[in-house]
Amino acid sequence: MSGDASRRGDFTLVEQPVLSRNALVRDENLRLDPDYVRDSWPKAQVVVVDESGRTPVDWQVDPDHEFREGDAAGWDSAAGRNGRVRTRPGTDIAAEPPEEAVLLGEADDVPYWAVRIGSAKTADSDVFAGGPGEWADLRAAGAFLDPLGAGLLTGAVATLNWHERARFCAVDGTRTRPQNAGWARRCDNGHEEYPRTDPAIICLVHDGADRVLLARQPVWPVGRYSVLAGFVEAGESLEACVQREIAEEVGLDVTDVRYLGSQAWPFPRSLMVGFHAIGDPDVPLQPAEGEIAEALWITRARLRAALARGDWASREDDAAGPDTDPVVMLPGTVSIARTMLESWAAAGD
Repeated sequence: MSGDASRRGDFTLVEQPVLSRNALVRDENLRLDPDYVRDSWPKAQVVVVDESGRTPVDWQVDPDHEFREGDAAGWDSAAGRNGRVRTRPGTDIAAEPPEEAVLLGEADDVPYWAVRIGSAKTADSDVFAGGPGEWADLRAAGAFLDPLGAGLLTGAVATLNWHERARFCAVDGTRTRPQNAGWARRCDNGHEEYPRTDPAIICLVHDGADRVLLARQPVWPVGRYSVLAGFVEAGESLEACVQREIAEEVGLDVTDVRYLGSQAWPFPRSLMVGFHAIGDPDVPLQPAEGEIAEALWITRARLRAALARGDWASREDDAAGPDTDPVVMLPGTVSIARTMLESWAAAGD
């Protein structure tokens, strides 16, 4: 592939991935200041997260719109990205921070903390009135949150997930207890552990011109496709991971690996690091058994048509006919994969 072809295929993200938007200011020094930690709680707002990763969300919507379960397009058009995480004053939950509360940061001089509810972790598990329909997790609500809500919920879910999985020391197996306003745990013998993030690459492979590679996992319904992704191995660079994962999953060697952007993906603790790379569409694809059900190259026009159908198009909605590329459903707007595909589709204009 020539350098000119590589430059023709270059592109950038048209917008920031939705879960990367963050109006929250983090400051490690505040977590280590016992006076600040103590004094911040009475004026704090608290993000509550249940054991399913849900939090109450207030939607700024058209009051006349009747929403149905799975109505992603309706939420998108009516709510935009103005959903707000509904917080509660710290003193309504406890007189002082619960042991496993996490200091998330500040915004407009307001301290924000996070706590897990729905069990003995807080004295009052019923901290909000209202029906269960008002509670949503990141997958359902992430694309529609404002920048503060996106930062609050991603930080809360990621750190609280880590606390659930780090109750015993990895060195000696003794019990660990929270330290540093929820950003560390220390065992009985003094060993410290910190919240983990597992990096994963996600790569849009294209031919430097007008075709993009999509693939489907076996657990996905027929007709749903995305770009390729995989976890970074120990001692491996991000770029090397891109080349290895693409080769392993579809048998394709890629070149010109270039960074696009990243997005927190706390399910339970991943960071998706986005790239694009160039591959040869004339090389036969070899989907990895058990990992990739099918893979195919499609044109930019076909991708634009799939994007225009939205997140939840069905096979019956595919008006292109049986002899064309069977792309009918793409990743939702909460995923960086969707932003990458939209950006590549727009780059041909």
